[in-house]
Amino acid sequence: MESNWIKVFSTEDAYTAEILKQGLIESDIAAVVMNQRDSSYQTFGIVHILVHPDNLDKAEAYIRENNIA
Repeated sequence: MESNWIKVFSTEDAYTAEILKQGLIESDIAAVVMNQRDSSYQTFGIVHILVHPDNLDKAEAYIRENNIA
């Protein structure tokens, strides 16, 4: 993964992260999930959604339009 991706959303819920990623991809916004959850204790940690800087505005608009919080 390139190092120029920007965090657009963070959550503790891995399912929410995956659903958001799929929604962004379906809207032609390249997105990846960066899972920083503890490998031993899956209840601890954060999952981030990253997008390319060129798509940051589109991704933020998608999140606002779909009331994802």
